[in-house]
Amino acid sequence: MVPATIWLVIHERLDIAFFVFVAAGVSDALDGWLARRQGSHSRLGAMLDPVADKALLICTYVALAVIGVLPDWLALLVVFRDVLIMGGVTLFTLLGTPPRIQPLLVSKANTVAQIGLAGLALLLAGFGLRGAWLLDVMVAVVALTTLLSGLAYLAPLLRPERGGGQGGGGRKGGGTGGDTGGGAGP
Repeated sequence: MVPATIWLVIHERLDIAFFVFVAAGVSDALDGWLARRQGSHSRLGAMLDPVADKALLICTYVALAVIGVLPDWLALLVVFRDVLIMGGVTLFTLLGTPPRIQPLLVSKANTVAQIGLAGLALLLAGFGLRGAWLLDVMVAVVALTTLLSGLAYLAPLLRPERGGGQGGGGRKGGGTGGDTGGGAGP
């Protein structure tokens, strides 16, 4: 659904892109519900589902920024936060100390806000509806939750370890990676 959504956005068919975006969300939620209900979890699915969710969100933000529906600085902020988190997880994994990946409430709130803003932007621009004030409020909410979420993941990396350790890592007891499950990724 990512390529279809992006193609539609770039060709300014935001009305159809809205429905494709909503369909992607509904199918993701249904897939997750069915997997939980039937107990059919896989490691591959647990890894790929959040990546696919992030790909849709990031590409939608970038495409909406390219056509001027969302501010470019917001798309950059969203992308930079995710690159920073994924880069940190990759770096620590390569160094032999993979971080524990734990969902953070602020990150889940950020994901909900990002999805809400993308859907709202597609809805308003796609159907010519008024609501610039609501779009502005949501841009502010997404910017704030993106910053707070990024800082929440970064903070444990900057704190020295407690209990007489060598310092510098500070990753014990904190979630320093991306979220998993429920489509509420970093």
